[in-house]
Amino acid sequence: MTFGRRAFLRGAAAAGAGAGLAGLSGSATAAGEAVPFHGPRQAAVLAEPARHSIVAAFDVVAENRAELASLLKEITDRARFLTGGGAPASVGITGPPADSGVLGPEVPKDQLSVLVGAGASLFDDRYGLAARKPPKLKQMPMFPDDALDPRWCHGDLSLVLNAAEPDTVLHALRDIARATRGGMQLRWKIDGFSSPPRPAGTPRNLLGFKDGTANPGPSEADSLVWTDDGGSYQVIRLIRMLVEFWDRVSLSEQENMIGRRRDTGAPLDGAAEQDVPRYAEDPIGTVIPLTSHIRLANPRTPQTDRQRILRRAVNYDRGVDSNGNLDMGLVFTCYQRDLEQQFEAVQKRLAGEPLTDYVSPFGGGYFHLFPGVRDPADHYGRAVLG
Repeated sequence: MTFGRRAFLRGAAAAGAGAGLAGLSGSATAAGEAVPFHGPRQAAVLAEPARHSIVAAFDVVAENRAELASLLKEITDRARFLTGGGAPASVGITGPPADSGVLGPEVPKDQLSVLVGAGASLFDDRYGLAARKPPKLKQMPMFPDDALDPRWCHGDLSLVLNAAEPDTVLHALRDIARATRGGMQLRWKIDGFSSPPRPAGTPRNLLGFKDGTANPGPSEADSLVWTDDGGSYQVIRLIRMLVEFWDRVSLSEQENMIGRRRDTGAPLDGAAEQDVPRYAEDPIGTVIPLTSHIRLANPRTPQTDRQRILRRAVNYDRGVDSNGNLDMGLVFTCYQRDLEQQFEAVQKRLAGEPLTDYVSPFGGGYFHLFPGVRDPADHYGRAVLG
């Protein structure tokens, strides 16, 4: 049975269906390498996503600022232990076990990394933090092509977990949720996965195209990613891909919408994935259409060079919706110094692009990553709490 795309979208929105899918790779830490926990910044930002992820947001229910401080210290302690691995503490024979046991008697490192950020709502009048809100932080707005579901949006705190195996990220989430019960509660959570390179190069998204080819390099992180306090503005966008419709589109039309070859990842005017598009030689879009995703997302002009973002995206699969349609897509995250000057500038250029007929952003939020945990005496949010 065949349904129109708009009818499908209405059904998807009712069932609870990001930013652009702009190809932006390069990082200081490759997938599979250990990410240090202590440091002036949360180093996992520069690490390519491991094979398995959980992206989640929490509502803080701590009653006062002192309880909030205790909550952030507990999150820090658990993240420090989980990323380092080891044997859980012994609690004796009468109390509940200190660990779920999902990973066995000892917790392996398994390349686990943790990222923690704060949403604008944390800086309301509950904890007296309004004056300490990061200057560019705000609630994520609804963009023209969005179908946002409030159940999947915003939050006081964000948590991104990455590891080599799915049970490792699930174990970490359970551990942190258990340790912080009474201080915060889960608002929304989605599981993600990163595909292996096929056959080589950048992993592919569920539209079949390589995703993350032209990220800023590590040497550009100070000017494009990190804020002056050692944090970074984080955008999370949950983007459903309407794969049944996409799969009925001709390959040439798909490639024109993206601006790259599906097989190699090369720009349409190039031969290899890392070739730089030559827009100046194609001013009217004869080879790479002016409406293609890569051309709109990153025009490669001096005026837009400072608008580039560091993207970290993984795939998701939530089975089927209530209408029997596949529910899968992209968990898009990106990091930048300035939300409006970078992410939102890109998003405005992407508004109405041909690809919007095949993707439907339904959730996510804006957050500001805390500066890094410098040493065993430090904790997330120390500077914010004063």
